[in-house]
Amino acid sequence: MQLNLAVPSPLQYFASLVESDEHFPLLEAAVSLAQDEYPDLDVQQVLGDVDQLLARLKRRVPGDSPALHKLRALNQFFFRDLNFGGNINDYYDPDNSYVNAVLKTRRGIPITLAVLWLELASGIGLNARGVAFPGHFMVKVNLPKGQVVIDPFSGQSLSREDLSERLEPFRQRDNLDAEFEMPMGLYLQSAPPRDIINRMLRNLKDIHKTQEDWLRLIAVEDRLIVLQPDAWPEYRDRGLAWAAQGQADRAVPDLETYLEHVEDAMDAGAVNERLAELRHQNI
Repeated sequence: MQLNLAVPSPLQYFASLVESDEHFPLLEAAVSLAQDEYPDLDVQQVLGDVDQLLARLKRRVPGDSPALHKLRALNQFFFRDLNFGGNINDYYDPDNSYVNAVLKTRRGIPITLAVLWLELASGIGLNARGVAFPGHFMVKVNLPKGQVVIDPFSGQSLSREDLSERLEPFRQRDNLDAEFEMPMGLYLQSAPPRDIINRMLRNLKDIHKTQEDWLRLIAVEDRLIVLQPDAWPEYRDRGLAWAAQGQADRAVPDLETYLEHVEDAMDAGAVNERLAELRHQNI
């Protein structure tokens, strides 16, 4: 009897990781995103590298230390000793979204730095979560005497006034009346792991779309659709990327799927026109 020992593709591996919300391995899923760009990446080796950092941190922090002491030790270790921080010189470099690259350079964007920080925080017993704050991913820690919100880009602890100031551009953009201002707590809700991976992928999507790098964009869309199969606009965007690549036979099914599920979409007319053009090309 022959056993089927075929190695799963990067997309199949990713699908196995994000299948369930009950046991969602945030760090492993985040690391796996780099497999499209780095085909020879050893995900388990990267996870082992993070485990080594955690082991170093644990030697500094007794398990029975107060939560505030653990937080201070973590921030000293992560932001000062290891010198992790934001890549202010090349913010839109795709490597800023790849955990393996950030581990090497110690530079990234807020959400990738947050994923690493959260893994270490969890490893020393802190009650820490990611926060999908508008425009800038944050982390928060619940302490006995209150909540601390930290910018993973800089390591800065943010006051309520700091957070309000950062929110102001988004309030102005959305024309929010001060009388109907949403409570700050709504902006500081914990982000589930699936939402964090979605935000990481959408960052990559924006970069590749801006650069008109259609093949890389398609790879990101494949993962977004696996992550959230009913995110119908992703089928549209993947279809349009296939069309830009001259692959009408692959573009048509995606655009048909989009239109089938969002008949009343504002762009339905334009997508129908593009679909008709592509079908004509397939004749």
